[in-house]
Amino acid sequence: MEPIQITGIDELKPNELPLANKLVNEYYEKIKRELNNITTLAVHFKCYEKEGNRRKFAIHAKAIAPTQIFASTKAQDWDLARTMHKCFKDLERQIRHRLKTDEQRPKPYIHR
Repeated sequence: MEPIQITGIDELKPNELPLANKLVNEYYEKIKRELNNITTLAVHFKCYEKEGNRRKFAIHAKAIAPTQIFASTKAQDWDLARTMHKCFKDLERQIRHRLKTDEQRPKPYIHR
């Protein structure tokens, strides 16, 4: 199985492909460090061309680990780079939030 799966890449223009590949690979390394046992990173690109020459991008990303699946589906914007950053930052935030260990608050089942 491939570590990075990209769908909808054919909707991007040829001048947007290098930026998309660069950012996906960059964030894959970051997510791999956060989530030590990542199986797959799936990224789905979707483009909307509703207002003249401007294109709206929606990006969904999913980090699949053996125990959990982390998904970001909230990133939509007119700029491809900004949309990708929003998507991957949300994914990183979810991973940190779910996997954090709270050592500051005493647990009721631990007697000290």
